[in-house]
Amino acid sequence: MPRILVAGKIHADGLAVLESAPGMVIDYVEEVSAASYEPFLAAADALLIRTQPLPAAFIAGARHLKIVSRHGVGYDSVDVAALNGRGIPLAVVGDVNSRAVAEHAVMLMLSAARRTVLFDRRMRQGDWNYRNSLDADELDGRTLLIVGFGRIGRRLAQIGAALGMTVLAYDKYQDAAGIAAAGVVPVGDLMDGLRRADVVSLHVPKSGAEPLIGAAELAAMKRSAILVNTARGGLIDEKALLAALEEGRLSAAGLDVLDCEPPAGDDPMLACERVVLSPHNAGLTEACARRMAIAAAANILDFFKGTLDPALVVNRAEIAAHRPATIGA
Repeated sequence: MPRILVAGKIHADGLAVLESAPGMVIDYVEEVSAASYEPFLAAADALLIRTQPLPAAFIAGARHLKIVSRHGVGYDSVDVAALNGRGIPLAVVGDVNSRAVAEHAVMLMLSAARRTVLFDRRMRQGDWNYRNSLDADELDGRTLLIVGFGRIGRRLAQIGAALGMTVLAYDKYQDAAGIAAAGVVPVGDLMDGLRRADVVSLHVPKSGAEPLIGAAELAAMKRSAILVNTARGGLIDEKALLAALEEGRLSAAGLDVLDCEPPAGDDPMLACERVVLSPHNAGLTEACARRMAIAAAANILDFFKGTLDPALVVNRAEIAAHRPATIGA
């Protein structure tokens, strides 16, 4: 009788998928923290996990663990090498959050361009005449650079084009012909794209210790440009970004992710009027949370039925030597 550990609160419909499956025992820990779920790992045959870290030490202690299912598509916080050594598949949910994240990126783009937060604050303070500052911009006719042309990037490209933007895309893992086939202008060099763009939106995983957008990249951007990040904290050098904003070398930024989450109360990013912030909730709409929970739960049940889609197993090549028959052909 497999024992499934659900680490972190998920949508009720996803939990119902697991609870309705015959022969399963569910341990449900709603708190989203490593300390809260770690005591249950020793007995777990399967783990459905939100955004908490899953380090090698936890994996070593989970002696019965056979499958890990991420409630999402990112897995930066999971020690995949430790899973590989045990032949444990790591499954993600596939294309269930691209629409929500792309819409959120557009919201940040529009809010940064139109100074939504600033105008709201001024109006509530009684400064009606701030409207005459003309401290707002438009996206129609502007150039959007999408860094990372996966599912979210492709959806964002469609929305950007509908807004009347010229859409460029930089993705070092995709060929130019494939990008062009989507009606988007491929860019072979990131710095070249940054120089041309009015809005830059990041949709790539964190790779390496150095930020993707540092002081040199920010210096290449237009003074009137907007930088948006709904991907991962650490992709942007936050000190360099704040300096560029405060010195007028960049117009605005929209950030759903930060280096430190949640940020400290004295984090200077919180005091910057040129930054629109959201609490890493781009994919946390009710509809998207439901889709993610159901998909993450289904991955676990499919594993035990032997029908788990190999395309959803991010480490399928690395665990080939241990590959269980319960991953579909």
